[in-house]
Amino acid sequence: MPSRRGRGLPPEEVAAILRGLKNALDLQDATGQRVGDAKYGVYAFYDYDGEPIYVGQSTERLRTRIRRHLTNQRTDAVAMSVLDPFEVADVEMWPFWGLQGLPRKSDAVKRQLNSAEYVVFQRVLAESSFGAVLNEVPVKPAPLLELPPSIKARIVPEDVYQRRIHPDTRIARRAGTIARLAQVISEREVQRGLRTTLLTQARRLERLAATRLADLGGPPQPGEERTQD
Repeated sequence: MPSRRGRGLPPEEVAAILRGLKNALDLQDATGQRVGDAKYGVYAFYDYDGEPIYVGQSTERLRTRIRRHLTNQRTDAVAMSVLDPFEVADVEMWPFWGLQGLPRKSDAVKRQLNSAEYVVFQRVLAESSFGAVLNEVPVKPAPLLELPPSIKARIVPEDVYQRRIHPDTRIARRAGTIARLAQVISEREVQRGLRTTLLTQARRLERLAATRLADLGGPPQPGEERTQD
């Protein structure tokens, strides 16, 4: 039988995550509708520590927008190495069914989505132990509104989750993301927000590396013998 690569299929681990993503987008909310089918909505991504890492809004169906982020289909955040899809373990979605029949450029759609995105952004900042997420452009202040009930789901199957959560794997991956983002910054004229994102990524890497070192017994104490190179 031809290999998955020979048949043009993604690796099994990637395929499993795509199935998990589809299952999450197909979840029904209290209205009985599949949350991914909402034309308008707001979403947030969380990493393997439960840290919020990105917030966005969609006017093209939540299913389409989120899949584009997480399948490397050249969204700005992915293309600029701001967001690494590998880091996303959980997705939370707020569908706005009441806007479904309105054109995307209508004032009502813009007002409600901008307000909802701002409310979610402020909520996840409060949840973040860094007080920051990876959005390169902070969400602009907007009038507050009451959010609809959200659907939050893990998109990574348990066996894949247990492999990817290993800190050494995540440290290596995150360091690579930082290197790519730093290269983008070095080669272009960029806004301050992208440099802020680089700093946030560096802080996240430092936290992960420090936690891993502590788990292994920490650095040598004063007076302890160090191994020479």
